[in-house]
Amino acid sequence: MIMVNRRSLRGLGLLIALTVGRTGHAQSTVTRFTTVACPANVPTDAQCHIARDVNGAFIWAVMPQVWNTQLVVHAHGGPDLTPPDSSGPAEDVSRWNLWVRLGYALVVTSYRQSGVVVRTAAEDLAVSRALFVAQFGEPTRTMLHGQSWGAGVAARAAEWHNAPRANGRRPFDAVLLTNGVLGGATWSYDMRMDLRVVYQAVCRNHPRADESAYPLWQGLPSGTRLTRAQLADRVDACTGIRRPAAERTAEQARNLATILGAVQIPERTLIAHLNWGTWHFQDIVLRRTAGRNPFATIGVRYPGQVEGRSLDSLVARYSADSVAVAQLASDADPTGRIDVPVLTVHGIDDPTAFVELEHQFAYTMAKAGRSDRLLQLFTQDGEHSYLHDAAYVTAMQGLSRWLETGRRPSAADVAASCASVVSAKAVAADCRFLPSYRPRPLAERVPARLKPGVPR
Repeated sequence: MIMVNRRSLRGLGLLIALTVGRTGHAQSTVTRFTTVACPANVPTDAQCHIARDVNGAFIWAVMPQVWNTQLVVHAHGGPDLTPPDSSGPAEDVSRWNLWVRLGYALVVTSYRQSGVVVRTAAEDLAVSRALFVAQFGEPTRTMLHGQSWGAGVAARAAEWHNAPRANGRRPFDAVLLTNGVLGGATWSYDMRMDLRVVYQAVCRNHPRADESAYPLWQGLPSGTRLTRAQLADRVDACTGIRRPAAERTAEQARNLATILGAVQIPERTLIAHLNWGTWHFQDIVLRRTAGRNPFATIGVRYPGQVEGRSLDSLVARYSADSVAVAQLASDADPTGRIDVPVLTVHGIDDPTAFVELEHQFAYTMAKAGRSDRLLQLFTQDGEHSYLHDAAYVTAMQGLSRWLETGRRPSAADVAASCASVVSAKAVAADCRFLPSYRPRPLAERVPARLKPGVPR
């Protein structure tokens, strides 16, 4: 392995930016890089570097003062709908400073383009790793970490960009997926389609009667100037969601209860999910599926009543277009064909990425014949963006032991190690693992519906 003393890198004016060719091998050109001040929360003795690769992605590389020679390549969530810049990965470097504190080098890419697109984002992960290797040398081990939507990106990167090289090693030795959106786009977004039709049947203000009608699967027509603040105002007018429960009118309370009961989402994430079902759907339909509809509501039963009428009779019914479904699946649906250890961690009350998505991912891995490559851990948590240090430290150590011994550990073994692992790493022993927990099938929370090419 080529080792580089990072102090000798100060003043260098070159950083190698890479692309991934058809064979999956890195191809390099030369571009400038800058050593910059590290974001907040990163250890003060670490050194941060930033570059923009030839595809346009911004990449941060962080080297700890004492490097354990291992690398974490991070796939961030979202996805962002604004053009990439350096501030996004800087926020992720700050949020995931734990890896640097533990001695890992950390690489984060902004991805080259905005929007709900997985294929190029997965390629950007491979590029970011290759860039790191060109600058700092080959790490002894590379862990691919995907969070939220980024977990799906990481899963696809492990499928597409992890073939053995001439020396027999793969770019990514193992994969850690946390609170992942792992049902693929053809399963994971159905709940937001349900929310759009249920919300409109109840509130009738997205769109309003004085606005041009459009199919709700479109998200929002091109050129519409509705803002997130304006949509939040509409939701609040209908449901009183931004007010204490005692200050809502009886009608608002009924409306809110009907929506949440039909879609099975917590109150605190209603506006966020409606945002995603608006602007993310717009991105998918206008930029990814050429205006075709990849979503469906036919065959779904919606419980509840609105002004004495059944909600089920009021919601809009849509059929999915086979071409659009195939396009979305080709880009964003994991196949499970991952040939390195995969460990997932998921809070069972995650309000954004339902824990039942893990059941779907386990099915996907099993269908690919890779069940022996998957270990799923669950924690007693109700947050999405970050659980707690103990969960990540324990999971990473369990994944490391799996690599070292060649034996897949049990969930109970990893959970039992939590207290000793976090003590050794000087992390608060906030151990909340539930080793016997098993998520229910996704269809028990989000009804299956008929879509061409997607099994019920």
